[in-house]
Amino acid sequence: MEKVFLSLTAGVCLLVSCVSNPEGKKAETTDSVETAVAASGNELAVDTTASTVTWTGRKVSGQHHGTVKIKSGSLAVEGGKLVGGNFVIDLNTITNQDLEGEYKGKLEGHLKSADFFDVENHPEATFEVTGVTDGTEAGVIVVSGNLTLRGVTKNITFDAHVEEASDTAVKATADFNIAREDWGVSYAGQADDLISKEINLKITLVAGA
Repeated sequence: MEKVFLSLTAGVCLLVSCVSNPEGKKAETTDSVETAVAASGNELAVDTTASTVTWTGRKVSGQHHGTVKIKSGSLAVEGGKLVGGNFVIDLNTITNQDLEGEYKGKLEGHLKSADFFDVENHPEATFEVTGVTDGTEAGVIVVSGNLTLRGVTKNITFDAHVEEASDTAVKATADFNIAREDWGVSYAGQADDLISKEINLKITLVAGA
């Protein structure tokens, strides 16, 4: 009987609740910080055509990935180091890249609905840097900032790789996960096809004078 129970438990876990998160280190998440970093040094406008945000979410039966566009932003550089910045994401531009036709449209519409990002009421997400420190490796920094999504603001901390930082140009990348429920994105998915609790974000920011 015990073996039968364990087998049934394993089956339920496999079909219902055992869904792994996307690959990526989870960002440290705390309450929002009231005061962001004051802009200092040279402020460079984010190039919205060269900058990218890609997302990945998993569920029991597989995963989906896509993009969302950056609407505006700026990065501040001082002494060859990134010291601050902010950017705005246009959630109306959420797209899926692994489906086609009707299924692609349905997924994109669902992501924009109140089940997920509630784009009608919260069309933008924002990020504002609240702190930057040196990382443990050359070219790596630790960035903290207030991420606002669905009207909820949390402070997240993650590693970023700086490929270029000068008075006239900046390029930095980051790859991290966030727990979507921290921002009220709590849709669980179908009972037999649950969605992972974390979303992976890969961000590339390019800015110039």
